[in-house]
Amino acid sequence: MKIVVKIGGAALESKEVLRKCAQAVVALAQDGHKVAVVHGGGSALTRTLKLLGKESDFVNGLRITDAETRDVALMVLAGIVNKSLVAAVVAAGLPAVGLCGGDGMTFRARKKQTQGYDLGFVGEICSVEPRWMEAIWSAGGIPVISSVALGSDGEYYNVNADQMAAACAIACHADTLIFLTDVPGVKDAEGSVMQWLSVKQMPKLIETAVIGGGMLPKLEACTQALKKGVGRVRILPAAQAEVLPQFYFTKLNCGTEVTVA
Repeated sequence: MKIVVKIGGAALESKEVLRKCAQAVVALAQDGHKVAVVHGGGSALTRTLKLLGKESDFVNGLRITDAETRDVALMVLAGIVNKSLVAAVVAAGLPAVGLCGGDGMTFRARKKQTQGYDLGFVGEICSVEPRWMEAIWSAGGIPVISSVALGSDGEYYNVNADQMAAACAIACHADTLIFLTDVPGVKDAEGSVMQWLSVKQMPKLIETAVIGGGMLPKLEACTQALKKGVGRVRILPAAQAEVLPQFYFTKLNCGTEVTVA
């Protein structure tokens, strides 16, 4: 089985949570699954930009990215965050290979168009070459992919990690896409975690502002993955990553399963 795991938020900030996530990923791989990890690192990027005297602005959960911000994103996401995650997977017991979208032209991007805004060097994935992931899997490793990709203009683009994970899952025909995040799941109007969320429910929840901010690109990514053939999509709290290896065999009481109907 092919499984894409997106790791973001607090999981990348806490050494303990990161260790749990890495151990869960390695346990899946040791069970015989082909596992790819896609990661963000927005908090680390915001913190680094602040140290450099740059504030961050967002539109619908996407960071406005000028050339300087893009260069810092490349340094932080493809550098320290990626290599920290590689180290955590190695410590958990399997070799990991860190990539960014430009390596091997694995992920190609184009400038993302958003009505009424110029997001700068924010991209969306337009093509994926999965052979490098297959090569790493065939050698017994785990690909760890940071969310920057190369455009046909030779420029790197900052890509939302949720949407990159969806593109990865679609391209490699993954059976499952799992988001390990710093929220317990998708919450309803009363603030309770929804165990199930269908694509059809989303427009009303967005219209009434029950869902907003960083959850918008995440749910857009969930929808895209399901509509393009990924079998199952689930949002899970990273702090409970130890439940991940039981995903297919046990009814989980945490997180939100996103469904087509």
